[in-house]
Amino acid sequence: MTFDINNLPIEYIIVGMAILILYLLYYVYMKDSLYSKNIRSVASVVEDLNKEIYYLKKKLDQTQKNIQSKASSRMSDDEIYQEIERSVYDMVHPLSVSLQQVQENLEAIDLQLESRISSIESGVKQIAVPSSVQGNDDEKIISLFKQGVSLDTISKELHLSKAEVEFVLKINKIK
Repeated sequence: MTFDINNLPIEYIIVGMAILILYLLYYVYMKDSLYSKNIRSVASVVEDLNKEIYYLKKKLDQTQKNIQSKASSRMSDDEIYQEIERSVYDMVHPLSVSLQQVQENLEAIDLQLESRISSIESGVKQIAVPSSVQGNDDEKIISLFKQGVSLDTISKELHLSKAEVEFVLKINKIK
């Protein structure tokens, strides 16, 4: 006893494809929720970084006021400028490192997403085309459809089911 896909009723094929599509939708939904969660965590980190920047700016202003109030030491303008640069660098450097880490994490997530999408696309491309639809029929179907012939007429002329005709048109992104 051999298994022949030509003897399967079209309903079984449609049900199988529907199950596959539902699974893919579920998979995409789950991944979307995971990425949404990751994005929310990144957003909270960015919010914390913004708060830290605010407090660092306040501290910088306070440091500038302290430097100006120490007029008795009479620092030169260059010394004040260098002190401010050092203070700013010391405050901003950890933020810069954190932002770089966030960017690297986002790039890694993007690569994972692209990889998974391409694997899903390659899986969908591997879905078997019904054996009754051949390359010659594809060209005939497309040609007739572009001439304005109805799907019913095309399927009757080429001895194919209407579903097979629609399938060929969808595969070739015509309908």
